[in-house]
Amino acid sequence: MKRATILYLVLATIALLAAVAIPLTIYRSGSTALPQWSSAVRPGPLSSAHAFLEGKCESCHTPNHGIKAATCIACHASAPEILMKPATAFHANVKECGGCHIEHQGRNIRPVRMDHQLLEGIAKRETGPLAALNCQSCHAPRDKHQGFFGSDCASCHTTESWRISGFLHPSPKSTECSQCHKAPPSHYMMHFEMMDKMISGEKRARVDQCFSCHQTDSFNNIKGVGMVKVH
Repeated sequence: MKRATILYLVLATIALLAAVAIPLTIYRSGSTALPQWSSAVRPGPLSSAHAFLEGKCESCHTPNHGIKAATCIACHASAPEILMKPATAFHANVKECGGCHIEHQGRNIRPVRMDHQLLEGIAKRETGPLAALNCQSCHAPRDKHQGFFGSDCASCHTTESWRISGFLHPSPKSTECSQCHKAPPSHYMMHFEMMDKMISGEKRARVDQCFSCHQTDSFNNIKGVGMVKVH
């Protein structure tokens, strides 16, 4: 047998033994049992929220299985800041954490990459093949439309991007702003009479006449005044 062949067999045997010995040692004694091995396989620093787990791989990783959702749930399942907020309460029924939460991207990067297809798959498994995502169940508390357009978000938006392809804002000369825009609550109170009309100089303007005071590039850009943020 040639020396090269023998050398390859020896290296293959060493690699095989290492592949078995390292996970077994970590599984039995923790990552501190082999202090040098992690530097060779560490994919990158954890996020700031998980920085205290740096170097303690077995806290999240299970040998031969990777990251199991049960490990994440053990720490986060009862977190009130997640389950008590309407926008994140859906986590109580999600058992696949790795699809949306990705670590080792760096200290200052939030480990969240929303995968709506994954959530849709979970919904179908739980409620049937025709189930669709209920956008309002997560996005209602952050609805910039303030409920003005109803709950059928998918009629305008897609899960790939909130930007609406082909959307073109009406002309700045349009007087039909109130068809799409809803005035803030202060406009229906004395604030509109005592402050807004005085700032804009439009003392005869009505609440539904947005065009009388506002510019189309920003609601805070008041005609003849400039940027004013009072709400």
